[in-house]
Amino acid sequence: MERRALGQTGLELSTVGFGTWATGGDYNAISLGSADDEESIAAIHAALEIGVSWIDTAAAYGLGHAERVVARALKGMREPPLVFTKCGFVWDDAGAVSVDLSPASIREQIDASLGRLETNTIDLCQIHWLNPENDPELEDCWSTLGELKQAGKLRHIGVSNLTVAQMRRASAIHPVETLQPPYSLLERGIEAEILPYCVEQDIGVIVYSPMQSGLLTGRMTRERIAALPDTDARLVDDPNFSEPRLTESLALAKRLSVLAEEWGFSPGGLAVAWTVAQPGIDGAIVGFRRPAQVQDVLGRRPLELSPEQVAALDKF
Repeated sequence: MERRALGQTGLELSTVGFGTWATGGDYNAISLGSADDEESIAAIHAALEIGVSWIDTAAAYGLGHAERVVARALKGMREPPLVFTKCGFVWDDAGAVSVDLSPASIREQIDASLGRLETNTIDLCQIHWLNPENDPELEDCWSTLGELKQAGKLRHIGVSNLTVAQMRRASAIHPVETLQPPYSLLERGIEAEILPYCVEQDIGVIVYSPMQSGLLTGRMTRERIAALPDTDARLVDDPNFSEPRLTESLALAKRLSVLAEEWGFSPGGLAVAWTVAQPGIDGAIVGFRRPAQVQDVLGRRPLELSPEQVAALDKF
């Protein structure tokens, strides 16, 4: 699998990373459904065998469960992959999740993640989310992450879901090394301002949801979506899974499936291939539940497209 340098970090990454939101299971009130830990671990091992060199997780995925599963999957490996996690979300005894970016909380969160991941250093830690009411906490949070990097608990620090204005504020304190935004054929909002800024500032970009949470795999039907529980994160947070956008999204997915068959990809693999072919994108996070899904997306053929194929998909 092709590898690229992640912006100014100096880290060399495979163009695809293993995403563990689904690995967290349904411990959260809002999730992607249940997960079998043994299948999750087998899927991680299958991805590493194909050449995936990094895993993306977060404390909030399964209220710490995803991080524990990652630790189990990597236990005893001589050359483990890079592990990226996120901070900012906290939860109470009832499992209710909120955002806390205060310095004391961030220090507690990082220590907790280190414990769950069974490591002394996290390769990359990113601010997970910044709600409007938490925006004033950005500078204190970022300063704290910088201190934790200097202390050796974090090798690199980055952000997720932040605007250009917010990244500029953070950069005045410490360099923003990475950004993790959503990006897919159905969600191209970062192209106007965010992606050019990251290229200009040499901020590494690793995107999430390149298959739009399964919508671009060719397996999502209107009936399957209607059967999802009301608490499924796709129904709660993604407008592509409901009208008025659902009809258009399913039509695009159908067109993508036709091209995928013609070009020898799975639909999901083609969606990911287009994403990592875009200028300024260093890697894409792809979530898997089972080894068969890894093989379907990554095992059929290299995720490489000709300029003509990229141009054809750009017009979608």
